[in-house]
Amino acid sequence: MNVMQPIERIKGGVHEKERHESGHKHVTGTAEYIDDMPEPAGLLHAYLGLSQRAHAKILGIDFSAVEASPGVVGILTAKDIPGENDVSPAHLHDDPVFATDRVEFHGQPVFAVIAETREAARRAAAKVRVDYEDLPHVVDVAEAADAGYPLVVTPMTLERGDIEAGFSRARHVVEGEMRIGGQDHFYLEGQISLAVPGEDDEVALWCSTQHPSETQHMVGQVLGVASHAVTVNVRRMGGGFGGKETQANLFAAVAAVAAKKFGRAIKIRPDRDDDMTATGKRHDFRVTYRIGFDGDGRIEAVDATYAARCGFSADLSGPVTDRALFHADNCYFYPDVRLRSAPQKTNTVSNTAFRGFGGPQGMVGGERMIEEVAYALGKDPLEIRRLNFYGGEGRNLTPYHQTVEDNIIGRIVDELEASADYQARRSAILAINEKSRVIRKGIALTPVKFGISFTKTEFNQAGALVLVYADGSIQLNHGGTEMGQGLYTKVAQVVADEFQVDLSRIRVTATTTGKVPNTSATAASSGSDLNGMAAADACRQIKARLVAFAAERHGVPESEVVFEPNTVRIGAERIAFSDFIAAAYAARVQLSAAGFYKTPKIHWDRAAGRGRPFFYYAYGASCSEVSVDTLTGEYQVDRADILHDVGRSLNPAIDLGQVEGAFVQGMGWLTTEELWWDAKGRLRTHAPSTYKIPLASDRPRVFNVRLAEWSINREETIRRSKAVGEPPFMLAISVLEAISMAAASVADYRIPPRLDAPATPERVLMAIERLKAARR
Repeated sequence: MNVMQPIERIKGGVHEKERHESGHKHVTGTAEYIDDMPEPAGLLHAYLGLSQRAHAKILGIDFSAVEASPGVVGILTAKDIPGENDVSPAHLHDDPVFATDRVEFHGQPVFAVIAETREAARRAAAKVRVDYEDLPHVVDVAEAADAGYPLVVTPMTLERGDIEAGFSRARHVVEGEMRIGGQDHFYLEGQISLAVPGEDDEVALWCSTQHPSETQHMVGQVLGVASHAVTVNVRRMGGGFGGKETQANLFAAVAAVAAKKFGRAIKIRPDRDDDMTATGKRHDFRVTYRIGFDGDGRIEAVDATYAARCGFSADLSGPVTDRALFHADNCYFYPDVRLRSAPQKTNTVSNTAFRGFGGPQGMVGGERMIEEVAYALGKDPLEIRRLNFYGGEGRNLTPYHQTVEDNIIGRIVDELEASADYQARRSAILAINEKSRVIRKGIALTPVKFGISFTKTEFNQAGALVLVYADGSIQLNHGGTEMGQGLYTKVAQVVADEFQVDLSRIRVTATTTGKVPNTSATAASSGSDLNGMAAADACRQIKARLVAFAAERHGVPESEVVFEPNTVRIGAERIAFSDFIAAAYAARVQLSAAGFYKTPKIHWDRAAGRGRPFFYYAYGASCSEVSVDTLTGEYQVDRADILHDVGRSLNPAIDLGQVEGAFVQGMGWLTTEELWWDAKGRLRTHAPSTYKIPLASDRPRVFNVRLAEWSINREETIRRSKAVGEPPFMLAISVLEAISMAAASVADYRIPPRLDAPATPERVLMAIERLKAARR
């Protein structure tokens, strides 16, 4: 063995700014996605045939023109499914792969064409003739309730205190309603699956899915085979944002059924228009509220109902609307409170997970209530926010009866208020608005408190497989999926840190159900928390064996075996890591381990509305300044300042990018991204030409983003870090609030602007005209 002197520190350990492991491939176009993979010999292509009615009976289907089209090999319908015609993640049997006798939204899959080329399949699918009997349809949540449409799942109620007593002692009571729009995921890589049939009942799939194990189980269910016959592989996705948590299952199922039926590899990839039409989105909400408060603006009571457009089936609408209620309080203590969900069925695509998972909608509704109090009393909304923060004797219990134990929002807001020079800028803006005839400005500073954990308790677990090879190189596999967020990089840094070796020694392989079973979705901001801990557990198992081996061979106590940067110190001797591993292999030491982690402390009783659904909270605050043209409703974001809490960051560079990206995506949701259905129930904003995501030119002109470097998670998370995927999305609420202030200036800030989201220029202009008329 070669004896080496230790180097100062490893390259690429935790808390270091390391580049994304595939970043250079992303920018050079060499990152391999499913559509880039070499195609298997004999590959066929599938394309979905979608319903052209929002709600109708299917009286008959004529496939003759489809079958006669060039290149067509066959057609799949519900009759070709050997198992169950259902991919419902809630297991309610309400989400068929293919519609049978009835369609319930415009764009619902009815069949699939299998052809030699994708273009042949796509063109053939358009030639079908379907005989429909139209039925009444509704696409709006309020209209659906009025029409007696059912709820897709049992609603939830969160209640604490005596709501009527709270209102009776309140000096002021305000009632109102807010509409909060949905959002399309607009991932750069659309839905796609490639299925390769194996022998017997086996099938292997390459999918763009955030939940490989659920896709595995759903494909098995549709094929009528056990999960062990289905292997799902995911190297990377070109974006997910929740849109590939459940929505990928249908495409995987179609590919798998076709592969087994025709005995050939099958690939399915819809056009962007069909992808947007046939897949679920962020739920839009109608929030009705009643709020009581005293003369200072301290909230006494809140009674609110969050009704959501869920679509034709349940999908994840139950937990999404639950989480909306969990975040209706944001950072504020409600002494007496009742919050109710209403997951409403509609004749639209079944809505699904989206970054924040209902939390953003709940939080926007909560901030609307703060705004109501501020305008009613003629005060700065920031003053009302501070007054109602959690904290103080008897003011730390949430509506779901979890105690807020890690509250740092006061310090976050204090620091941001100072660094953003909020007070001076607000005073200047008030002065500008007094003189400006056309351009009005607004500024807002809003906080975020976001709970971290799956509310479905069993999802709070993860597995990992770590393999140390005889040459000292290390392979890592875990249940998390990489969708551009840097999860693979962060977990590899954890492994590097555990073994005290350079990051270059670690290779992360594609997520696969063949290595780590029963994985949880990469969602709920849990990827690093869960998979990082599972990987660390695997490393520690291997290290324990190595320590025992070294202590026995060298005759030293185990306490004298220490992993140092790229070396192992055994007593007074230091040995290169690769040499040490080679010796361990020669001594027949097991060099692999399966790690596991489950989140502690959490529990939840949905029926009672009580428990501890979250392990901890992530906090943040943003201050946004806007300019609004009162003649057109157009606006720009002049400046945004952000201070966000990620605990002790695993990778500050990646986390900073997550905060920046989340803010811009949230800004798009609240301003330009509008979903619109016509009178026939057709989604008309189904392409980049009609659906407006933010451009580079829409980013704040001045964009100052900082991480709260002093924060350390008080809970025992992976290296005391905090989740970063979803919480910063809600920082963009400050943009909506700033636009509201600018609009309110035309009525001297005396009337609540009540600006619904998304605050498109048209909606802003209508609000301004309404306020002008009310002022007169």
